[in-house]
Amino acid sequence: MSDKKFGVWMDTTHAIVVGKENVDSGDFKILGHVKGSKAPANSNENAANNHERTLQTKFFKEICALLTNAETIHVSGTGKEQEQFVRYLAETPQFKKTKTKQSTSNEMSDEKLVEYFDKG
Repeated sequence: MSDKKFGVWMDTTHAIVVGKENVDSGDFKILGHVKGSKAPANSNENAANNHERTLQTKFFKEICALLTNAETIHVSGTGKEQEQFVRYLAETPQFKKTKTKQSTSNEMSDEKLVEYFDKG
């Protein structure tokens, strides 16, 4: 039985999702690119913080839409965004039993990213 594995490389405004379309056969490939957005400047710190959280949640939900029936997710990237995403996954009922793995890596080409997640 195969494990439904995915890889997600992310920074604060961009994510690349890698996985197999078919669990039992096929190679890893890019399943999608997700663009996030940053909150514009706001003089009210509370409103700015709430807006930023709303945008981050929307970004995470768009990534999760590509992680159908995930059993293992390897999350990589350059900053703290990946830690927040792993925490979000743990708090989301659909992903509570999903195994997660984290690593830090610089952005790479799509081909190199597919190789990176295929090996790991």
